[in-house]
Amino acid sequence: MEATIKEQELSEIKSKINNQRRKLFFQRFLLNKLAVTGSIIIIVTALFALLAPFLTSYTPYEMQVANRLQPPSGEHIFGTDNFGRDLFSRVAYGAQASMGVGISVAFITSLLGLIIGLLSAYYRILDHVLMRISDGMMAFPAILLAIAIMAALGPRLENVIIALSIVYTPYVARVVRSAALVIREQTFIEAMKAQGASNMRIIWGHIAPNTLSPLIVQATFIFADAIIIEAGLSFLGVGVPTPDPSWGNILYDGKLVIYNAWWMTLFPGIAIILSVLGLNLFGDGLRDLLDPKTNNAKK
Repeated sequence: MEATIKEQELSEIKSKINNQRRKLFFQRFLLNKLAVTGSIIIIVTALFALLAPFLTSYTPYEMQVANRLQPPSGEHIFGTDNFGRDLFSRVAYGAQASMGVGISVAFITSLLGLIIGLLSAYYRILDHVLMRISDGMMAFPAILLAIAIMAALGPRLENVIIALSIVYTPYVARVVRSAALVIREQTFIEAMKAQGASNMRIIWGHIAPNTLSPLIVQATFIFADAIIIEAGLSFLGVGVPTPDPSWGNILYDGKLVIYNAWWMTLFPGIAIILSVLGLNLFGDGLRDLLDPKTNNAKK
């Protein structure tokens, strides 16, 4: 009976400590200008993408040839493209594709990179094999490797996600491996081994949670990079195929008439800049919040 009461008291104390930590983190988050500014930009961009059907009465595929290359006006806020399609609707729906690629690539690379990085850090035999493969892939510029993979897979939205996930997984695996190597050498890991804990319990129960902070920060930067690379691939004609809208292929259409219709490159370009800026600001702010060295230096 006494043991049960002590366990309940311990659980209550732990929950209080966790609540205090969450409150402290939230307070520090609100004081971090980079994180707050980045969060606002990300939220606005996400709402712009999610609420696209409600923000415009036009569809991104509706062509009105008689109204082609119309400048911004009350009827068409961003003007029209070279097929008479409403540019605002195409940029808004294009946000769904570009942001969808970014978040998908960030999630997939985080998952794969976590697995590869942890296994490499814990098992030295796997480390030599997996890291040499990663080094070989990282030797190529990201966009060139992505173009080569897209040439084999074909221009489709799903293939863009696959290609970018293959390209960026080694980068995430490297970050996770570096953090896991430090944790693996800690004395509590040696104590767990001495007590007979299984390797999987040590890896996923004790090492993995301590690598989440750098992993989350890296994911934000991968998110931003994926948006840029997707735009580059679509601009080159090997990414999201037309007529499906994405910020990259809208820029490609605008390139053909850049001297006559400046709005076709301006608005998708601003969308890319703002989304990437927001993600980078959020990532920098999150890194400051999660890095104990930075926190101690500020104190």
